[in-house]
Amino acid sequence: MIGCPEAPARPARRLLVAVAVVAAVVIADQLTKWWAVTRLSRGPIHLIGTLDFELTRNTGASFSLFQGQASVLIPVAVILVGVLLVMAWRAPTYGRAAILGLILGGALGNLADRLFRDDHGAVVDFVALHFWPTFNVADASIVVGCILLLVSLVRRPRPS
Repeated sequence: MIGCPEAPARPARRLLVAVAVVAAVVIADQLTKWWAVTRLSRGPIHLIGTLDFELTRNTGASFSLFQGQASVLIPVAVILVGVLLVMAWRAPTYGRAAILGLILGGALGNLADRLFRDDHGAVVDFVALHFWPTFNVADASIVVGCILLLVSLVRRPRPS
């Protein structure tokens, strides 16, 4: 049965789960970046404590590594997307497929910025904690997805 925990996850359905998560992440990421560029170009918004919305553009990778290296980061991201799609197809559970969808959605959200925004390969970041590098929804999805992936790899997976 499809809903039973004992039923093995079929590759096409695992990929469908991953793609649904990817779509949700990319839509949320691009909508929040659109809002950030539109609203935060007039100035930052202080929310609470050290949490602010503050518009920045990152030409590097995570934690601002490899600044100005879009010509390297774009092909690496494209390869990563391919690897993640294969991993989602082969995921042992729907949960693992969803986790891979988080990472893949984040990678595609930031890749879309590099390819389609007129910011010379920069990614729009706007969540500023001031004790952590400024980030966006795509970055958060990648980090949360990687943590969940590590947890899922340590735990023995139950077929879904």
